[in-house]
Amino acid sequence: MSKQNDINEVKIMKLRELIETSNNIVFFGGAGVSTESNIPDFRSSKGLYNSPIKYKYPPERMLSYSFFISHTKDFYEYYKNEMIFPNAKPNHAHKALAKLEKEGKLKAIITQNIDGLHQEAGSDEVLELHGSVHRNNCMECGTSYTLDFVLDSKDVPTCTCGGIVKPDVVLYEEGLDSQVLDKSVSYIRSADVLIVGGTSLTVYPAAGLLHYYSGNKLVLINKSTTEFDKSASLVINDSIGKVLKEAILN
Repeated sequence: MSKQNDINEVKIMKLRELIETSNNIVFFGGAGVSTESNIPDFRSSKGLYNSPIKYKYPPERMLSYSFFISHTKDFYEYYKNEMIFPNAKPNHAHKALAKLEKEGKLKAIITQNIDGLHQEAGSDEVLELHGSVHRNNCMECGTSYTLDFVLDSKDVPTCTCGGIVKPDVVLYEEGLDSQVLDKSVSYIRSADVLIVGGTSLTVYPAAGLLHYYSGNKLVLINKSTTEFDKSASLVINDSIGKVLKEAILN
């Protein structure tokens, strides 16, 4: 076992102690939570923004609201092929957090992911900052549609009223849901332990939520360093699934 592994094992023991002595834990997670379910992130070397060019436009533009309105067919081609992973399954991180919630220790999951894997793993109080691929609504009449409806639609999903169906995901140029934000702030403010995992904390305004935590038990679990490391009481540079599996499931 390497020296780094030895260090991480000691840190995981400390995390286990924090969890065992707290009944007010909040988890804040990013794309790294889902990469272990084979869902790519955005900015890593293997992420969507660095994948081979297959489209006429860059991903950042294709995932913007203005592009959705002006190039709806092209948007859906990209969205269906690159953003939806219907066969993805919850990994150890999702399962560990669901277990913590069932035990009454974890009060909420605040996630930047749109895949719904936390709910599939059994978590109930999940605040989705960037929405979910599983919710889709007609822009004209508001009728709701399932993910399967979107996937089965040819080109652009269309409501029975003739309106375009839009996924309930936050695109570039759109703001975050104020109610979800307010609820997230409330949970973070009252948390005893705040565990942050699978995120480099570079995407705002989501990353700014950490500033509302006033406790002294901030845990950061990420493969790379973040600008918040110096403010944390515990930093573990390792796989979020591995860490939570050892700390909670084992």
